[in-house]
Amino acid sequence: MPPKMIFVNLPVADLPRAMGFYAAIGARNEPRFTDPTAACMVLSDAIHVMLLTHDKFRQFTRKPIADARASCQVLLCLSADSRAAVDAMVAQAAAAGGSPDPGPVQDHGWMYGRGFEDPDGHVWELAWMDLAAAEAAMGKA
Repeated sequence: MPPKMIFVNLPVADLPRAMGFYAAIGARNEPRFTDPTAACMVLSDAIHVMLLTHDKFRQFTRKPIADARASCQVLLCLSADSRAAVDAMVAQAAAAGGSPDPGPVQDHGWMYGRGFEDPDGHVWELAWMDLAAAEAAMGKA
């Protein structure tokens, strides 16, 4: 069975700005699923971020669109290959107009995490973990 994919759908106020931001943090645009109302940004073979204008997003829900700068509906977390990779992506996000570290930096030695907000206020967390050290710390090794 092929691995499952996830499509994270995010409402955005300015589609070109959002596309530029996600490209700057390493996503690539999939033009087959991009038009003036939506853009598919590929973070990995399994993770796609669908950036949808508010009008497009409203086609999928009857609920009001939350202002991600004022409330939090979801925290998205990506794994990273190293502590340095966590720091690098946060730096890329900040350089592209995101806000670094909306929450506290997590450093437990065996696990390291930071995050950023995209220009629309959606929170992304990044985490690196030394699995063997984590299991030992939890008494499961």
